[in-house]
Amino acid sequence: MLNGLLDFIPEIKIADATEKVTDWLTDTFSFIFDPINKYFGDFMEFIAEDVLMAIPPVIFIILVALLAFFVTGKKFGLAAFSIVGLWLIYNQGHWDDLMNTVTLVLLASILSIIVGVPVGILMSKSKTANAILKPVLDFMQTMPAFVYLIPAVAFFGIGMVPGVFASLIFATPPTVRFTNLGIRQVPKELVEASDAFGSTGVQKLFKVELPMAKSTIMAGINQTVMLALSMVVIASMIGAPGLGREVLSSLQRAQVGTGFVAGLGIVILAIIIDRLTQNLNKKKD
Repeated sequence: MLNGLLDFIPEIKIADATEKVTDWLTDTFSFIFDPINKYFGDFMEFIAEDVLMAIPPVIFIILVALLAFFVTGKKFGLAAFSIVGLWLIYNQGHWDDLMNTVTLVLLASILSIIVGVPVGILMSKSKTANAILKPVLDFMQTMPAFVYLIPAVAFFGIGMVPGVFASLIFATPPTVRFTNLGIRQVPKELVEASDAFGSTGVQKLFKVELPMAKSTIMAGINQTVMLALSMVVIASMIGAPGLGREVLSSLQRAQVGTGFVAGLGIVILAIIIDRLTQNLNKKKD
């Protein structure tokens, strides 16, 4: 009886409709997707191969260690860890994979911040935008990360570009949410004082609200960078190079040792990035 009531409503063809929409988008906007795939892909290869890989590993390690030393307030802990950790990755023969991973994480994070901060500002200034975008952000954060690979492959094929695209969607929400939250938490007295002094909206935003919300926004950026890094292994399923590809290959071949070493490289990179971004925020407080 009850099953009959459920069967009374015909099946909604969600899968078919989604495929039709995706095919339409791919065909209609191929003049946009194809150049992005080609030129942005070439740009990423240039960053990875002609810039990062061109830097001698010892120089790169020293630069990261110096950055860690000064960002942490001239403390040796993170600098020493960076030297040992990066040397270990080089020692295990995964330096080129590391540079590809750094390129993917760096570009995905930058794009997420470029998109996320303005959207967060918009949400903080507009109740309508806030009401519309909140469910969208909830959807983006609750959807399994693997699902983002489907439109990425449909629009851009395989390689590093769809990996960045999937990472962009997956990693942007924290920056949007924390920017929105940070600006909304600015004391009303300061906002009213800036209005009393005749500040324009732009002046109030850049001289009062964003500086006061800086710590919160940086916390969101930290989460965005870590989420972009978490997509490294998943993005390798659609051809993105780097340490994630080594982990995936080891999983497919049941090579525990090789997979552990590549995974250890990701962990080392994650710790370095996390501590750098956290201490960068503290240093500027």
